[in-house]
Amino acid sequence: MRKGKNISKDILLPVSDSNHRIIIPLYIPNEEDYYKDAFTIFTYCLTSIHKTSISNIKISVISNGSCSSVNAKLFQLQEEKYIDELIIEKESIGKVNSILKALRTAEERLVTITDADVLFDNDWEKEVLDVFNAFPKAGSVSPVPVFRTHFRLTYNIWFDNLFSSRLKFRPVKDPESMTLFANSIGWPWLGLKYKDVIATLKSKEETIAVLGSSHFVCTYKREVFSKMPKDNTIYKLGGDSEHLYTDLPVLKLGGYRLATYGNYAYHLGNVLEDWMTEKHTGLKEEVKKTQNIETLKVLSDRPFYYFFTEKVFKKFLRYPVLCRYILKRKGLSEKQLNDLLQ
Repeated sequence: MRKGKNISKDILLPVSDSNHRIIIPLYIPNEEDYYKDAFTIFTYCLTSIHKTSISNIKISVISNGSCSSVNAKLFQLQEEKYIDELIIEKESIGKVNSILKALRTAEERLVTITDADVLFDNDWEKEVLDVFNAFPKAGSVSPVPVFRTHFRLTYNIWFDNLFSSRLKFRPVKDPESMTLFANSIGWPWLGLKYKDVIATLKSKEETIAVLGSSHFVCTYKREVFSKMPKDNTIYKLGGDSEHLYTDLPVLKLGGYRLATYGNYAYHLGNVLEDWMTEKHTGLKEEVKKTQNIETLKVLSDRPFYYFFTEKVFKKFLRYPVLCRYILKRKGLSEKQLNDLLQ
């Protein structure tokens, strides 16, 4: 039986003051051994976003088969207003599928997808926005430049700027942070050849961006996801899931995949270290205000451009003799060139 009138009927939804959403998939099946530091590292990720963001961001967390003790703590974080949207999946549905739970209903102009073990540094959002503003064709921007991304799904950038001095190799701005990233994925050290130079693009306003963007933390223009598959991925992790759902959609709209020149976030891995706690403790609380993001250029479907740059020009650029010639013209010494092509 229904009695009375539902007070929510015909009431307009309030206008959101946010134009940037952060989506964090979380998988902590237990809190022992490999995962013993995982929840603490996740709280570093969550609180660093709140401290360092400069806009009124919204945060979605998707618990993808995490244990009950972790879920209970997530509910508490939501009560404390650290989480705006909390989705609990009792069984693991896979990383990308869990992201899709929040992504398909996101209305914000920008969407950042990040792993749960990323520590955000001050200025990360500002620097990402600067790259989007400086490069109208940017479709995704990561706050972390990583090594060897010059040809990683960046052929449209090379095609547009092949004869321009704006595209060239420059010294890595923060080699120590690049070493920390290598450590976080299990490399005991990082050779100089990986952190000597990096492919960059300079705008007319003198903003410098790095070619290529990583999967573990990246900000996207919302429209790129109109080109992702309609169905869920069959992979729990890996396979071609991130490629199909986050990489190709950017390229299909003619977008550039870029990163900031400086390092503004840290991939932590699964073991908590002293430097991480020191970095987290030292973060400054930023003042939040609405950012003028709606002025960013909207990308549109460019099927011929995508086909030509990814299927035709790609083969042309990778022709060995021509590739060496172009890379030298873009600023590499003979030794740097040999190191890069190894």
